[in-house]
Amino acid sequence: MPQAEWDARVSLAACYRLVAGLKLDDLIYNHISLRVPGTHDQFLINPYGMLFEEITASSLVRIDLQGRKLSDSPYDVNAAAFVIHGAIHQGKRDAACVLHTHSDASIAVSAQREGLLPLSQFAMRFYRRQAFHDYEGVAIDMDEQARLVADLGEHRVMLMRNHGVLTLGRTPGEAFMLLYYFERAARIQLAMQAAAAGGAGPILRPGDDVCEKAARQFWEQKGDILVAGEREWPGLLRQLDRLDPGYKT
Repeated sequence: MPQAEWDARVSLAACYRLVAGLKLDDLIYNHISLRVPGTHDQFLINPYGMLFEEITASSLVRIDLQGRKLSDSPYDVNAAAFVIHGAIHQGKRDAACVLHTHSDASIAVSAQREGLLPLSQFAMRFYRRQAFHDYEGVAIDMDEQARLVADLGEHRVMLMRNHGVLTLGRTPGEAFMLLYYFERAARIQLAMQAAAAGGAGPILRPGDDVCEKAARQFWEQKGDILVAGEREWPGLLRQLDRLDPGYKT
């Protein structure tokens, strides 16, 4: 196996373990994919049946855009996984890593008309920078792929209505950190809304000009801000290595 593919496998396996560590996995039903280096039509994804906390570099399955296995594995691949991920990898060449989860907070926010609101600094990163895709049932119909890509547009985060969230990264680190910040923002939003409903008073929302300024600071890397994951990811890997380096096998 080329070293570049093995390195990609290790990085993706780490991403699975870190998502599990945040308890954002959903038994065996979420999925994270990573384009195989040097290809445009092949990606690595989880074996359907393994928990995120069990996934290792060698257990990841290499498939093509039609979901056909290109590596030996006793496991199948989730049909919805290659419908969603195949669409994004084919339609967005700069999306090396595609991450999809079903957390309670992301589903709750996805069902709100405006989605994630600019109510915290975590949320400002996504101000007017979130896409929406209406729920069409379990994503097993290939004709949904074109609508997924069209709805995503140029965004790196998409709320799948009544379903969850999708984040895109040039690396697993970027996709993971976008998920992390989105999840924090979603939980804060729900807590604020619950407090307001309980009588705490109206929620203060910064003006649009301030929200746009903050969003640009994040996406244009103003000051000492770096691309999501660039500074955080190495520390997360060191933490993972201390807890369980078995993901590298």
